[in-house]
Amino acid sequence: MKPGGIKLTDEELQLMRIFEEITQVVPRDCIYDEQFNRYIFVVGKGQASLAVGKNGAKVRLLRGVLKKDVEVVEEGESVEELVKSALFPAKVTEIVIHGNDYRKVVIAKVSRDSIAFAIGRNGRNVHRARLLLRRYFDIADIRVVQRE
Repeated sequence: MKPGGIKLTDEELQLMRIFEEITQVVPRDCIYDEQFNRYIFVVGKGQASLAVGKNGAKVRLLRGVLKKDVEVVEEGESVEELVKSALFPAKVTEIVIHGNDYRKVVIAKVSRDSIAFAIGRNGRNVHRARLLLRRYFDIADIRVVQRE
């Protein structure tokens, strides 16, 4: 992950402050997803469960305050870690990166019983992974396929 090259707006910094006040977890990044009208907060490794709270209580409170859907994703140092985190709770078994310096595509292979979790309703989980990969690793797209 390369947060050094990411510029946060005043609005994003304010949202991150609200997130920290409610969850007691310092977020690393905040992304607004226009397509699904949601905020995606990136937190440190092992911090997602603390940020979500028991039975999702903290995320529900954040939804009420921000008036938008809120999702929490753990950061990843590599493409593989970020894909697994972004597609959680799906079990990603293999990740292959195709392409050249100009356009890279990630193929995430998941087990048959995890494919619905990986894609999400209306493709929202795979879209979240696509946003994060574009932002941190300059990867153009991600495809989720069922492992043979």
